[in-house]
Formats: sequence, C-alpha cells, structure tokens
Amino acid sequence: MTLDARMQSRDALRFTPTGVPALDFHLVHESMQVEAGGERRVACELSAVALGPVAKALAGIAPGAELRCRGFLARRYRTGITVALHVNEFELTA
Repeated sequence: MTLDARMQSRDALRFTPTGVPALDFHLVHESMQVEAGGERRVACELSAVALGPVAKALAGIAPGAELRCRGFLARRYRTGITVALHVNEFELTA
C-alpha cells in the first residue's frame, strides 16, 4: 500500500524487547477521489508504525512533513483490534 500523507505527530523513538528501534506516529491524508463517477474530497487520520532503520530515519523527520509511505495495513498491536500502516519505506514529497 502507498499513501501520501502529512506526519501529524510522532512519539519518541523506542526499542522493542529484542532491541529493534520502533516509532509510532500519526498520518493525515487529504485528497480528491473518484467514486460512483463523481469527485469526492476525502480526509482521514491513520496510526502508523515503523521498525528498524526506517524507524530511526522517521524519528529525524519533523511533524508537518509531507511523506509518501509504503507498507501494509495490520493490527497496531499483536492482540489489538485497531489498524495501523506498518511503514517499510518512505520518501519526503515536499
């Protein structure tokens, strides 16, 4: 999955029990989409998480930055029911 979004906020870099860097952050997406033949303005907020070198790199990005994130949707926590974008790679877009 690829998502263009703005980093709204981020937590401090943390480490998993096995020592892997991890970063929790929030994204805001706004765009125009076509639905049922008409244009529709969409906006949403999405929790995101990154691990390893990607987490370290994102920890240096200031909130407000425009990003293109690539990854997959999965449970935010192993035993939870909320969904997060698990970011495997990203690039600054603005």
